[in-house]
Amino acid sequence: MTIEARINARVAEVTDRIARRSHDSRARYLDRIANAASTPVRRRLGCANQAHAFAACGGHDKKLMQDGHVPSLGIVTAYNDMLSAHQPYERFPELIRQAARAAGGVAQVAGGVPAMCDGITQGEAGMELSLFSREVIALSTAIALSHQTFDAAVFLGICDKIVPGLVIGALSFGHLPAVFIPSGPMTSGLANSEKAKIRQAYAEGKLGREALLEAEAKAYHGAGTCTFYGTANTNQMLMEIMGLQLPGSSFVNPNTPLRDALTRAATERALDITSLGNQPIPIGHVLDERAFVNGIVGLHATGGSTNLTLHLVAMAAAAGLALTWDDFADLAQVTPLIARIYPNGSADVNHFHAAGGMSFLIRELLAAGLLHRDVLTVCGAGLDAYLQEPLLEADGTLTWRDGPAGSGDSAVLRGIADPFQAAGGLQLLTGNLGRAVVKTSAVAPQRHVIEAPARVFHSQEDLQRSFAAGELTGDVVAVVRFQGPKANGMPELHKLMPLLGVLQDRGLRVALVTDGRLSGASGKVPAAIHVTPEAADGGAIARIRDGDLIRLDAVTGQLDVLVAPSEWDARACAQADLSTAHVGIGRELFGFFRERVSCADRGASVFVS
Repeated sequence: MTIEARINARVAEVTDRIARRSHDSRARYLDRIANAASTPVRRRLGCANQAHAFAACGGHDKKLMQDGHVPSLGIVTAYNDMLSAHQPYERFPELIRQAARAAGGVAQVAGGVPAMCDGITQGEAGMELSLFSREVIALSTAIALSHQTFDAAVFLGICDKIVPGLVIGALSFGHLPAVFIPSGPMTSGLANSEKAKIRQAYAEGKLGREALLEAEAKAYHGAGTCTFYGTANTNQMLMEIMGLQLPGSSFVNPNTPLRDALTRAATERALDITSLGNQPIPIGHVLDERAFVNGIVGLHATGGSTNLTLHLVAMAAAAGLALTWDDFADLAQVTPLIARIYPNGSADVNHFHAAGGMSFLIRELLAAGLLHRDVLTVCGAGLDAYLQEPLLEADGTLTWRDGPAGSGDSAVLRGIADPFQAAGGLQLLTGNLGRAVVKTSAVAPQRHVIEAPARVFHSQEDLQRSFAAGELTGDVVAVVRFQGPKANGMPELHKLMPLLGVLQDRGLRVALVTDGRLSGASGKVPAAIHVTPEAADGGAIARIRDGDLIRLDAVTGQLDVLVAPSEWDARACAQADLSTAHVGIGRELFGFFRERVSCADRGASVFVS
């Protein structure tokens, strides 16, 4: 029996329909990158062009580049020393240059891309630039690679919009090999569950700001990604399961000998798979419909970030592939949740890694026929290499061994036969409010269905003021609208979750409905997010009035306002003055983005119509 014959029928069906739906656009994309690969551009650049490219190189590298017969590696970096996840990248370019020289190649920093921190901008005006930073990163990546002097590229990026932006940019140069190099998570600090309790106590006025800041500093205490399973760590899971990182490299802590060895190995691999060698592996061929289906399955199996329902759609479009939220929904029905990482549980990503991590996760999903095994990765043909994990021998040699056959902690990671829940951690909602996404993996089953009166707000500050005034005393569905991409850039509204958590802990039935975003940090309160069409685009969410009964049913996948159809259809859409959200903190520069951006289920992207 072939591998494909063993694939789950639903997985095969979704993959086939993506391929059929994308036939023409994917063919055009593949033709484009084939034409780009037909001639090694660097060799036909003018002499002055080439001289500019290696003018500042050291003697050895300059000689090699002038000779022109060794592979040249471009480094695209999101380094800054404000983001904990990206601060370790300060050391990486020199590590990569040294590794490239040792492997007979050269490496240069081709360019930098912006990297903003959603943790810093949460609840602030800067958060309204967050999603659009993905497009800026893609554009910056294209500028970095536009010099056309590189045979491959490595990408240094971790967090929220940064990895998706790098992928979109890299796919514009899909004829080049691309290897993503993570920096790893920070070591475990204050438990995420304890941090959440302190945040909620602060929201209730039981703790002061000094105590809150002390707790936050203990949680976010060093270099590396935040340890909860937010968008940053979901990105790392995706880059590995989709074949763009080395096996087992996602969750190795920064500034360790193993981390440095993996960085050197990733450099060597990038040089091995250029068109100058015997096994060229361009990113445009790695990221096909099977790779994206594998990524969505991994997202569901781990209860990953809701942001990826936007990013994967936009990333796929850059490869000529059309993903829809229906694809996500259908794959969720056959993919069990087999990992619990905060906020889906009490463990952090270090515990997940120690319990078996990516190799165990991939082993279980492959055994159940939920992943395509016959994909192309930066390691070559097939996903079997990703059943291994890296380690350093006593002499410092990097090797790989088979990953564990069993979980080291069943409270964190389980086999397919004993999942935490039968269906994946994300659910698509549809109804007379449009379409939305809800993350169920962190929500108690008894709260998967909420029916309560609406309380409508046009900003998160309005909800915060209402909470502080003691106005929210009964069951409530908080509707926070005019938060979509066309309205104000679709900020995350994560600062609302402690407040709503307080109401829920008081025994109230509580939910959130919004055309804005949350994140991988979405917690215990049921939240229908990414509602589309959005309020600023005439979506039905703009018709809701205070007191309307709303039903959020994450079991059947419904999101409805329980108002008589004749009354509902006759209602006019509410309007909002958004002028103050369009100026200040650089927001005036992004007017074109707000005008051009697609709806949420099309990736909320300016590159997708």
